[in-house]
Amino acid sequence: MSGKGKSYRAALAKIDRNHRYTLEEGIRLVHETARAKFDETVEMAIRLGVDPRQADQNVRGTVVLPHGKGKPVRVLAFAKGEKEREAQEAGADYIGAEELIKKISEGWLEFDKTVATPDMMGAVGRIGKILGPRGLMPNPKTGTVTMDIGKAVKEIKAGKLEFRVDKAGIVHVAIGRIAFGAEKLADNAKVVLSAILRAKPASAKGNYVEGVTLCTTMGPGVKIDLAQVRTMAA
Repeated sequence: MSGKGKSYRAALAKIDRNHRYTLEEGIRLVHETARAKFDETVEMAIRLGVDPRQADQNVRGTVVLPHGKGKPVRVLAFAKGEKEREAQEAGADYIGAEELIKKISEGWLEFDKTVATPDMMGAVGRIGKILGPRGLMPNPKTGTVTMDIGKAVKEIKAGKLEFRVDKAGIVHVAIGRIAFGAEKLADNAKVVLSAILRAKPASAKGNYVEGVTLCTTMGPGVKIDLAQVRTMAA
């Protein structure tokens, strides 16, 4: 298997699988073990002690990464009239109403995020079966259904990240790219971890954060010291 080739094994040899590294050490290791010819994404997996089947333990939220995501985000805004102008001034890539809904229903999906004003959601709901499974449906809980559509567009363009626990109780997020450098990646990681810690459900019992692992797109995982992570709730 190409994923377990010589370069992968060499990277794996640099990591003590039984050790829990500080966040800063882990990010440095991720840098050292990056082996692809392209600018790899740095990913973080946070295993939580919650039961996602319970509605009151379905952890989700948003956070603005201080150094962004490392790639342009194409934002589509469902808006009319004055709000259409606000979205345009904020930098939305595509703006409209019924014409965009029709285009999407015909298979067009060349955008990364969507925002909408509340009055548009009745119409947008018609394409919910297309947008929903792809994580593209505007949602008030993530601030993407709002009258302040200009602010929503600007935040997404600046690096706003949505996170949500999956069925296995794990939150998967991308915190940037190798080219960012260790310091910026650490800044982004700390902001994400703090946001997830603050999102702890009141009904969650026992250890809330059970594991944190860093890796690049093609590299092995590096386990992070939970004692340090748990201090980031403040």
